[in-house]
Amino acid sequence: MNIKVLGPGCPKCQQAEKIVKEVVAETGADANVEKVTDIQKIAGYGVFTTPAIIVEGDIKCVGKVPKKDDIKKWLGK
Repeated sequence: MNIKVLGPGCPKCQQAEKIVKEVVAETGADANVEKVTDIQKIAGYGVFTTPAIIVEGDIKCVGKVPKKDDIKKWLGK
């Protein structure tokens, strides 16, 4: 599974990345978490508010730090 955390590095973006990685570790999900900081690449996904989370190509969250329970649902856990 491929998960992308989009954000330039602001505190909320860092928090979102941390929470996603925590959930992946806690659930034992077979997932690759990639941090995307390049503004042009972020815009290329159609995202203009960060942080944003993309799971397997689907935008799951934009403009807020997701809750652990939401991330677990996205991972099917």
